[in-house]
Amino acid sequence: MTLRRRDLLPAMALAPWAFGAQATPPARGEAVNWPQQLSLLDGRAWTTEQWRDRAAVIVFWSLHCGFCERHNVHVEKLHRAAAGKRLSVLTVVAEFDADAVRRRMAQRAWTFPVTLGREPLAAALGARRSVPLTVTVDRKGRLSEVIPGEMFEADVLGFMQLAERG
Repeated sequence: MTLRRRDLLPAMALAPWAFGAQATPPARGEAVNWPQQLSLLDGRAWTTEQWRDRAAVIVFWSLHCGFCERHNVHVEKLHRAAAGKRLSVLTVVAEFDADAVRRRMAQRAWTFPVTLGREPLAAALGARRSVPLTVTVDRKGRLSEVIPGEMFEADVLGFMQLAERG
């Protein structure tokens, strides 16, 4: 953990209501048991093919979290930089109000994929009660990092290295 991340941990937004599943997460280096399919906000399906031989960055966030607002600006940059690379970026929003999420996405011009189906991913990655929460998985489907709290742009964009590692 970098010094900058450690400095932010006391300020992270705790949201005990956000992700209620009580799954036991895989340990670092263990395989993630991905859900077979997730529904995205735009109506597309996210299947296990989107994980195959690709690294992944999954960000749990909430509409009511100021830290998430700033963090998602960096997630959007990562999503755009990952186009055509072996890196999937997926976000998981805490709220179930699809219209409210669509409005926020449009207001901020965010284009990253988002799902309201938090329970399957919370079960696969383990329930943590903080947002934003960034989880990284390597190209072999193994859990790499679980990082609670807001991150800096350089840290988020540093996840592009996951696409290059085997």
